[in-house]
Amino acid sequence: MSMNGEYLRVTPDELARALKDPEWALDLAEEIQDAQEDNGTTAAEARHFTTHQTWNLLDFLLKRSVFPVDIVHGEELFDEADDWGYGPPRYLTADRVRLAADTLTQMTYDQLAQGVDHSEFAAAAIYPQIWDSPTSLDWAEDVFTPLTEFFQAAASDGHAMVIWLD
Repeated sequence: MSMNGEYLRVTPDELARALKDPEWALDLAEEIQDAQEDNGTTAAEARHFTTHQTWNLLDFLLKRSVFPVDIVHGEELFDEADDWGYGPPRYLTADRVRLAADTLTQMTYDQLAQGVDHSEFAAAAIYPQIWDSPTSLDWAEDVFTPLTEFFQAAASDGHAMVIWLD
């Protein structure tokens, strides 16, 4: 079993309902994931997005760049939520999604990864521990652009974000 970073775009009204009823939110997430599975939805059109196993590497790179929003784990904890895989979900408000999207738009993956020494990954125990090859960063690069598009679309629509590890 692997740990994957998961994202769900929600309207402010859906977020308010999710905070009151996390079980409803989990059902909504699963429904959207199932509906979107293998249907060719682009990141900009999607309501669900996954960073797969690159979440920890992206977190490391974003923290290293002093990114202003925790887009890997979310910033606010659901108070009454059960474990959604590897802990309870967290969320970002629409304003924080907008700030994240604006900041992501101003950077490239090459800028994010610039100057990284692969030995840092081993020292930080980045999950999964496969980052010892210089070409391993390519995998996260393939996720970074669609993640940026996903956040841009969410910000454009005024959406908030539910984030969890599954």
